[in-house]
Amino acid sequence: MTTQFSVADIELELLRYPAEQQSNLQAWDAADEHLLKELIATAQAPLPTAIINDSFGALSCGLSRLHHDWPLYIETDARTSQLGTQQNHSRNHLTMDNLHWLTSRDPLPNHLSLVLMKLPKNLSYFAHQLTRLSQVLTPGCRILVAAKAKSINRALLDVFAQHLGPATASLAWKNTRVISCIFDGKPRPQPKEITWSIPEYQLKISNLSNVFAGNKLDIGARIMLANLPQGEFSSIVDLGCGNGVLGLRAAQLFPKADIHFIDDSDMAVASAKANWERNHLPPAQGHFYWDDCLTHLPADVQPDLVLCNPPFHQGEAITDHIAWQMFLDARRRLAPGGILHVVGNRHLAYHVKLQRLFKNCTTVASNGKFVILQAKK
Repeated sequence: MTTQFSVADIELELLRYPAEQQSNLQAWDAADEHLLKELIATAQAPLPTAIINDSFGALSCGLSRLHHDWPLYIETDARTSQLGTQQNHSRNHLTMDNLHWLTSRDPLPNHLSLVLMKLPKNLSYFAHQLTRLSQVLTPGCRILVAAKAKSINRALLDVFAQHLGPATASLAWKNTRVISCIFDGKPRPQPKEITWSIPEYQLKISNLSNVFAGNKLDIGARIMLANLPQGEFSSIVDLGCGNGVLGLRAAQLFPKADIHFIDDSDMAVASAKANWERNHLPPAQGHFYWDDCLTHLPADVQPDLVLCNPPFHQGEAITDHIAWQMFLDARRRLAPGGILHVVGNRHLAYHVKLQRLFKNCTTVASNGKFVILQAKK
């Protein structure tokens, strides 16, 4: 795994978060390099700048290295991105006094002079981000978005025109391109919230724009809901909760239990909390955490059941290291005799990991695509 980042006069050591994670993925890509290269070539002055979707701080570290007092407003939906950016600033002995932190739901400042973005995988989320920018930017503000060249097409440029203003794409460099957009000064309204139902469980659900599954129940969650464990549980974790549907159903089945919802996505946690309230569940029994797996779960929480539908990608990268960390954290935090209940695609072979960690693994249910596994501490 390469950790040495070098563009023009910028030299950095960058690691993904957490630094000890087991993947061989590096903490930046050529799109990060291309964007910094463009800024250096045009001698960009250190003006108030928003950085959006900076995976592990390559962009913010690069600009902080160029000018230690460059005012940066860093917006991210991912807790691992925020923690990774902090980790890499510290690792490279860069000040963080110039950094201002924003989640994907926080109001953006209205005095920005430049916006730098990485193109997210979720284009509905991207359109949401552009709409948010249209509500605060001043006319003529420049927005630069870096992405793989294969992701940039006429339809994507039309998304810019619809939500922000006219855009053009640069020539390709290392199979990446930089889109340049000038804000046209027209604020766009946010779309109305969509609420949908799961009649068989008497649940009403809504998702913010960066939450997996959109406006329907995904098939992995559906098989999980039909095969939740039986027993007496007093403390339940919905790990990687998304919109919270597994934890909501658990609250119906185990009405005396405290339910802890945890996700790397701020929008997911906010959606789970809104759905808890929407379904009139007891306020005191729902607990919500924007976190990297169970890293910062309060010490007094010792669950006897962890429900988990792990992601197998992080941004554009396909990886199983997140599932591995989830399983490790669950084993560490479960009460003796506690259960980890997992759904995943059959081809991911989670049973091998669970058997290795817990020394036991039972297949609860399966279909042509998914399998539900259970391990006991």
